[in-house]
Amino acid sequence: MISIKTFDTLVVGAGIAGLQTALDLGDQGYKVAVLEKDPSIGGKMIRLSKVFPTLDCASCITTPKMSSAAHHKNITLFTYCSLRALNRDGRGVKASVVQNARYVDTEKCIGCRKCEYACPVYVEDKEQGGFSGKKAISIPFSNAIPQLPVLDTDHCMLCGRCEKVCPTDAIDYLQEPGEFEIQAKTAVVTTGFELLPKEENVPFGKGRIPNVIDSLQMERLLAPHGPYNRVLRPSDGMEPDSIAYVQCAGSRDRQMGVSYCSRVCCMYAIKQAMLLSGSLPLADITIYYMDIRAFGKGYEQFYQNAKAMGIEFVKAKVGRIDAGEKGQALVRFERQDGSGIDTAGHDLVVLSMGMVPGWDPAGICPVSKDTDRFITSIKPKTSPVLTDMDCIFTAGAAAGPKDIVDTITESGSAAVEAAKFMSNSRTKESL
Repeated sequence: MISIKTFDTLVVGAGIAGLQTALDLGDQGYKVAVLEKDPSIGGKMIRLSKVFPTLDCASCITTPKMSSAAHHKNITLFTYCSLRALNRDGRGVKASVVQNARYVDTEKCIGCRKCEYACPVYVEDKEQGGFSGKKAISIPFSNAIPQLPVLDTDHCMLCGRCEKVCPTDAIDYLQEPGEFEIQAKTAVVTTGFELLPKEENVPFGKGRIPNVIDSLQMERLLAPHGPYNRVLRPSDGMEPDSIAYVQCAGSRDRQMGVSYCSRVCCMYAIKQAMLLSGSLPLADITIYYMDIRAFGKGYEQFYQNAKAMGIEFVKAKVGRIDAGEKGQALVRFERQDGSGIDTAGHDLVVLSMGMVPGWDPAGICPVSKDTDRFITSIKPKTSPVLTDMDCIFTAGAAAGPKDIVDTITESGSAAVEAAKFMSNSRTKESL
């Protein structure tokens, strides 16, 4: 029999938007369920090095919110879950959820990581951009919440070592996925974004050129807890002497299916370039751009500071990237001042890939999507968190590309709208 769990609000997605929404509602006394598809909460922000324009540590901002949500008396976390259906019913919303199998008993596990240390199998660590390895059973990253490992069944060779060393007998090779339902009065969708895969970008090597990486991979190289503890070229471990950024690598490109501007790419490229200038002071850093869109408070000054640091900005459209000699990537571009077509070799090239929705509601939730496939906001100017379903709200990049400042602001607005909806419903029931 499927169990039913009752809450005031269901938050779908545990990135910075979902955590902020849950904390705002939980502090008001509402019971909140937070549903996350990954084994840990934190979303994209916990994977970043620093944030623009202040260059504050991203982990220093996100980790306290993760910890607050995990220990909040009114917030319940459901990680490593899949949302099968989210629909309106007479009492609010009802969600059908699948709890994916970790092959670890979460009630018994104490997070000691002995299973991870004993495992002899190494697999690619996607949390580190694919630049390093991890064990076939492991906790996702050092400050993950919850501190529970996941067994990778595609690579596990069933040697039994993790089971033998586990002090609480928490390893369960026969664990099956579980199902449960969440009944809530409202729901807030904060499912974030993904980057277009490099493999879909034909002109830029289809992900096959070793030293052409995307922006999230560069975030890991820059992070103090990254794979190499410093910036090195992935193919051979060399410190790059020449680094290039290719802007609009997928955005504003109908052939890639992303005709819109992804909005934050210019600013995070400038942020990364400034950090690189500090960690590799002798490296030449070039940003190829069509337009610089510095849209927020202090962003234009941030851009001017980058130019003053010696970062080169080339107004050009990059047409293709090819593999060169000695691991270089050859960037072929057309200058926008009409001076013609040039080719430049760089030791490392970073693609500012377009942002796409992190979740598709089709077949799961009847909330409407816009032409860009992000969730439709029915009042984008006055209340961007409202969807066409009166009890379902949205916040953050689920409704379109935006920066962290706007995401946190929207999350607060979504919490207010959800609380207002529940208050009005309670008033109607009492009449």
